[in-house]
Amino acid sequence: MALSAGTTLQLIRLIHTLAWAFFAGAILAMPVAVVQQRFALFAILAAVVALEVLVLAVNGQRCPLTPLAARYTTDRQDNFDICLPLLIARYNKQIFGSLYLASLVFGLVSWLVR
Repeated sequence: MALSAGTTLQLIRLIHTLAWAFFAGAILAMPVAVVQQRFALFAILAAVVALEVLVLAVNGQRCPLTPLAARYTTDRQDNFDICLPLLIARYNKQIFGSLYLASLVFGLVSWLVR
């Protein structure tokens, strides 16, 4: 049984949103791990996010799900492939990239001075 284009797009958007939530959560958890002095957890979270950064870099700064979703719609708004508000989708890399870098600096400095 084949899924309709609309259903397939919604499934891709759901998977993309869940992946985004996982990585956004990891970024937000990094400074919490530092404050709790759980540096091993901090390192694991940083490494997991670094893998995602590598995937994005290899894919021309785009999630690999974006071109897949593009097959099922002509919509090209910044959030056509993910269930996020338009402004968050548009500035996602700037927002979470900045938080990731700040968390890395915070974690490394905290680890060095502990």
